[in-house]
Amino acid sequence: RADMALRRAAQRLQGVAASLTRREMGLDATRIAVASSLRGLPPREFPAPRAHQRRGMSHRPEDTVYGGPRPSEPRMTLKRLRAKYDAGERISVVTAYDYPSAVHVDMAGIDVALVGDSAAMVVHGHDTTLPITLDEMLSHCKAVSRGATRPLLVGDLPFGSYEQSSAQAIDAATRMLKEGGMDAVKLEGGSPSRVQTAKALVDSGIAVMGHVGLTPQSISVLGGFRPQGRSFETAAQVVERAMELERAGCFAVVVECVPRTVAAAVTAAVSVPTIGIGAGDATSGQVLVYHDLLGFMQHPHHAKVTPKFCKQYANVGKVITGALERFKTEVESGEFPGMSYSPYRVSDEDSNRLVRLLEQKGLDAAAEAVLDLRYREDGGK
Repeated sequence: RADMALRRAAQRLQGVAASLTRREMGLDATRIAVASSLRGLPPREFPAPRAHQRRGMSHRPEDTVYGGPRPSEPRMTLKRLRAKYDAGERISVVTAYDYPSAVHVDMAGIDVALVGDSAAMVVHGHDTTLPITLDEMLSHCKAVSRGATRPLLVGDLPFGSYEQSSAQAIDAATRMLKEGGMDAVKLEGGSPSRVQTAKALVDSGIAVMGHVGLTPQSISVLGGFRPQGRSFETAAQVVERAMELERAGCFAVVVECVPRTVAAAVTAAVSVPTIGIGAGDATSGQVLVYHDLLGFMQHPHHAKVTPKFCKQYANVGKVITGALERFKTEVESGEFPGMSYSPYRVSDEDSNRLVRLLEQKGLDAAAEAVLDLRYREDGGK
């Protein structure tokens, strides 16, 4: 134990020394470059000290150094998103809730990863989005921010975290950015109070994505998950609310479960990207829920509640269930793990010592088990 402690202490000292060396290299390079310029000599080239890089907020300068790996492609920022919208290019948005889903969204080159409160339903198993808490959302945000280095990250403000006052909303949104690693937040609704909240957030330096049409957090008022904007009055209201959210400073607006004509009117009425979900093809981009588009849920209950507008691009749930069934079968038959997946061995000398020790302790059955397994590992020799 003492030797182990000494080795660990030596490793720590080596790490500190390497860190100090890197810093000194940077300082020496700066000093020599300054001295050379004063003498009229060309500056000498020094290798840049290795720096750990980590994904930062999308609104931070690109050349800022962070810890962790640098994204293989430039990070999506609000400026790049706007440029894509101005160029008439469609915007892709997919929800993500944990590290694995974030990695896949990142690898696919999706523009925006939305940490949605739909996690309440597809991850936690609730029937609505209402039960999920801010702390639970922050946990999802943290995991996604570790897995997705390239997309713009937007976190849903959950029900109950922003309705009471602008101060409450600012506090919740600030935690989303500081603790959750998000670039922006999304809030639902376009009522005067929601517009005021959105403006307060933007004025506080927090980027906001709006959401009109079907707003799942309002199902107690709407009477369930029902399409919106199917009458003259409600259609006009959807358009007006989107315009108000734009005036409040929202950089984009989600348009959910409305007729194509209404979504087209919203898209033409505002000068920010509209992200459709169940709203036809006239919007600036589209968003789908990760689990829905991949076909994760195979239980008849989930199939019954999968939205009509969701295209299933894979049948991942069937693959997962099949793999789990094969695992169960191989465990029960003894086929798994077998020799192929039992990679660790004890040397013959140590194995013989173990057998003698077990026999001395009167554990003859255990000693016999070791000998029998060695016999089988050696091919019966």
